[in-house]
Amino acid sequence: MINIHYFTFNGFQENTYILFDETKDCVIIDPGCYSNEEEQELVSFISENGLTPVKLLNTHCHIDHVLGNNFIASKYSIDLEMHKNDLSTLHATLEYGHTFGFNMDKSPEPTTFLEEGDTVKFGNSELDILFTPGHSAGHIVFVNHKQKFVINGDVLFQGSIGRTDLPGGDYDTLIESIKTKLLTLDDDYEVYTGHGSKTTIGFERNNNPFLNQ
Repeated sequence: MINIHYFTFNGFQENTYILFDETKDCVIIDPGCYSNEEEQELVSFISENGLTPVKLLNTHCHIDHVLGNNFIASKYSIDLEMHKNDLSTLHATLEYGHTFGFNMDKSPEPTTFLEEGDTVKFGNSELDILFTPGHSAGHIVFVNHKQKFVINGDVLFQGSIGRTDLPGGDYDTLIESIKTKLLTLDDDYEVYTGHGSKTTIGFERNNNPFLNQ
């Protein structure tokens, strides 16, 4: 069984996820840890629970989701996996980071590009990949069908959707991604978001104003 733990990091209040199962292998998704205190909070959780990080995953590469990429990759000697269409977004973070007050380290380059239909495996667990562009050009989400959950980054929020005014964003594309990928899931799938509280597919299908226009 996959356990899901999250931290809320940096000035953008970004949700960083650690997923682990009974083997104690874990994956770290969208590490937004920036300060020494945030880095230590994440490291302490991993240490106290006897976890072994085996993968670093990005749903997408906006700055608030990748601030901790270098720290995590270096600390645990693990490689970055992401979608190829967000590579230019990843490279741009160093250029514009200072405008948000971040003096960040350069992210490692990905060693694996994830595509829809791929499966991320760790311990006894699996996550399926869906390609969901619109918030960014290379956004992906991680789905576990056995436990019915989605680690969805900034695609869908409780009562809202990801912004589309950043480079690589497109409103029509995002709505299409949500309707053709996420809304094909059953209502009881839980959606773990990149900011704010989790929600469910059913709640958003019935109540999200952006999906009922």
